[in-house]
Amino acid sequence: MGEMYRTVPAVVAPAANRILPPPAAPAADPASDRSVGMEGIRRLLDTARDAGLAAGRFRGLLHIAIGRTVSDGAGAVLSRGLTWREAAAVLKELRYDRELVREFGADPDSLSPRDRERFWYSAIALARVDSAEASAQADLLTPLLRPHGFVVAPSATAPRVTKPAPRPPEPPAEKPKRKKK
Repeated sequence: MGEMYRTVPAVVAPAANRILPPPAAPAADPASDRSVGMEGIRRLLDTARDAGLAAGRFRGLLHIAIGRTVSDGAGAVLSRGLTWREAAAVLKELRYDRELVREFGADPDSLSPRDRERFWYSAIALARVDSAEASAQADLLTPLLRPHGFVVAPSATAPRVTKPAPRPPEPPAEKPKRKKK
């Protein structure tokens, strides 16, 4: 809610040699302001749709919106990623085409037809935005967004393991114990 300060004027207390002013207000950090991030990702999704970049790459676009840091050309952070619920709300607000969910095998008629936000939330869940395919689509989409003024950071996920990890060595076999006589 905010910080609370005394409303009485500062006075010199008896036996004190200084006046204590209220502490200075902390400086606002625009990178941590949630409205800046939402507006930035809203611009990204709107630009991608208007430029025709969403069709055929929708899973990658969702991966970028949810899991990557997006900056503008000057380096100012626009978004550090959204939650699924926030992404669903933005897609509903921008009135994205429901038919885009067919790209990852979802049927738009089977998803919640009345509630658009629930529709998009379900679609995001079915898109598997954390998969290797989504990350690969996002990597292909990244250079296409650069001319529109968006710089997308590389994925922060750990690389996929292609071969199994080596097994730890087995402890040496125990020697049989001797019987007491």
